[in-house]
Amino acid sequence: MSGIQQPQTQYHHHGRFVVKGGVLPDAITAYRTYGNPKNPCIVFPTCYGGKLDSQLYMVGEDKVMDPQKYFVVTFALFSNGESSSPSNTPAPYNGPYFPNVTYEDNIRAQYVVLQKLGVSKVFAVIGFSMGGQQAYHWPVMYPDFVERYVVICGSARTSPHNISFLEGPKAALVASKDFENGHYTTTPQHGIRAFGRVYCTWAYGQTWFREHLYKMDGQFPDLQSFIRERWEGRFLANWDANDLLTLLHTWQQGDISKINDAGDLETCLRKIKAKGLVMPSKTDLYFPPEDNVNELQSLTSTAKLVVIDTVWGHTAGGGSNAKDDAFVQAQIKQFLEE
Repeated sequence: MSGIQQPQTQYHHHGRFVVKGGVLPDAITAYRTYGNPKNPCIVFPTCYGGKLDSQLYMVGEDKVMDPQKYFVVTFALFSNGESSSPSNTPAPYNGPYFPNVTYEDNIRAQYVVLQKLGVSKVFAVIGFSMGGQQAYHWPVMYPDFVERYVVICGSARTSPHNISFLEGPKAALVASKDFENGHYTTTPQHGIRAFGRVYCTWAYGQTWFREHLYKMDGQFPDLQSFIRERWEGRFLANWDANDLLTLLHTWQQGDISKINDAGDLETCLRKIKAKGLVMPSKTDLYFPPEDNVNELQSLTSTAKLVVIDTVWGHTAGGGSNAKDDAFVQAQIKQFLEE
């Protein structure tokens, strides 16, 4: 970050914390703060495959989340390996015994941390992908606490198609010969490599592959090198298999309408009071623009839709390339100043 010293990760111990699938005797939320707490607060939670370091593409003096102007709080999702996760929780809730957690569980925990930090109002919640789904949850769960929300490549409810897509990489992992039903004692390389290969194709649009953009300006000589190094290698280096599965389950369950409205999404969306900016990618295979177009029919008085015109698929909203990143940040900056 330009001119800003990278802060240390902080860990809030909640003590005994009830979640959707049971209880965590000592739930931990990992987070970082940037800037002066007296400034307007922006919450920026992680996405699938995201760690706290990955949030830096939008935080800095030359970024939309400028610590000179805002008090930025980045949160790690439960199961991302930094907050409480199957990989770092002691027995008896370790590994495959880790309970199911939801977005609601995460946001309740994040709210506790914000209270501890003295935040009385959130100026904006901004999120990409699973972070965007969290951004949608905030004004539903805490309607008088959140003024704005920005959803980048996300949705208010995980669609049946999205749920089905996630079953693919999940099946590749759990069916592998070294996964051992989650009781592995060494890294299940076969399973994680298969997971990465199945997941890879969905992250980008067909045009992106057709134009050979997987070469990443000469970084990779061919498609197989890209898949092995960028996808197999990244998951092998940074992720635990049970963490991947638990986080995936959180994603599959995403649905803001289940919080207060018994599954009635239109009613839930109409109740949102906060101002919203919803930014789908034109070529996203996870969260296609049509999902957000349908949502805007119930959000007409509180939100606007801006489509990212890109061939970079889902990754367009996650800082994957300079052009899309500049467009996304410019739109958010304009929205925050309205």
